[in-house]
Amino acid sequence: MRDFALELEERKQAGLYRTRRQITGPQQPLLMADGKPLLSFCSNDYLGLANHSANLDALRNALPTTGLGGAASHLICGHHDAHHQLETRLAQFTGRHAALFFSTGYMANMGVISAFAGRGDTIFSDRLNHASIIDGCILSRARVRRYAHGDVAALEAMLGETSGHKLVVTDGVFSMDGDIAPLVELARVCRIHDALLVVDDAHGVGVLGPQGRGSVAEAGLSEEDVPVLIGTLGKAVGTSGAFVAGPSMLMEYLVQKARTYIYTTAMPPALAMATISSLDLIERDAGRRDHVLALVSRFRREASAMGYALMPSRTPIQPIMIGDNRSALALSQALEDRGVLVSAIRPPTVPPGEARLRVTFSAAHSMEDLDCLLGALSECRDLVTGKDMAI
Repeated sequence: MRDFALELEERKQAGLYRTRRQITGPQQPLLMADGKPLLSFCSNDYLGLANHSANLDALRNALPTTGLGGAASHLICGHHDAHHQLETRLAQFTGRHAALFFSTGYMANMGVISAFAGRGDTIFSDRLNHASIIDGCILSRARVRRYAHGDVAALEAMLGETSGHKLVVTDGVFSMDGDIAPLVELARVCRIHDALLVVDDAHGVGVLGPQGRGSVAEAGLSEEDVPVLIGTLGKAVGTSGAFVAGPSMLMEYLVQKARTYIYTTAMPPALAMATISSLDLIERDAGRRDHVLALVSRFRREASAMGYALMPSRTPIQPIMIGDNRSALALSQALEDRGVLVSAIRPPTVPPGEARLRVTFSAAHSMEDLDCLLGALSECRDLVTGKDMAI
């Protein structure tokens, strides 16, 4: 039998062992984590909507009518009127003809990619795409070609030498680097080479674009340019689940073919009503986006002045590049000792030698919260050996 205990010990020795924290209470900047208060800068609640009173009220008000559980898959008897209302709202929000409500972003990517590509087809995937995209490519059994991160010229060369059905898939905003895919150029080469473009905008929806409609909308691209748009609802939207939006025919195709949609219980319908409430807030409250981006701007200016190496990101995802696994863990622990929670991200989530602290901002953070983070970073900078840091 494989020695699982030995493998765990090896991970510990390499600085790759992962642990869970037990959170008490709602998700918000000031968390109770393992029984102690910490100011968190590591959640994906970019707009501070995970604990918004209007969304909580929408959930409570829906429960007497919808009940709690989904009880069955969408294709049996689980497709509730609340799910239909949310899918209609998501289509309107994204400027698409139709949408489907999935249980998680991971399941959406797995289901979409494996439905639209199979044996004999070719998938082209950005080298830094999320694990759910990578696993969806594997599940599809299609040939997979990975192009260098954001390298449209390399992708175009690959497309030009490939025949048959072609699918190009990319994150809109990359979850660990915080940068944005070159969507306009990707759409151009996909049109030229008759490739289906799929964009997972998990970290862009709610934050970027007019009324928070995401990176695809910010780039001025339509359903014709990006036929398949994926987004999650547990990040900036603050609820749970995911969606896929696009032409009605393609969405109907997914109903017939996406195994992660067909063979799973539908999400609680009351949650769909809370999500509609959250989308309404996102559309009408530009102040939340303005505030979180103001936090980002100030952080980048002052952290860079301290000598920290930042990635070229204008999103709420602000990685501090460290390089060495143990140095990243040491900086994370030093910040925690000062009451600030920022997770160390290590391989295989990021490439070897690119360990980092992934700082994320929320509209629920105040400028005073940012003062605390910057003060802690200033104190901790001298505690981490410069030779191991990529700055």
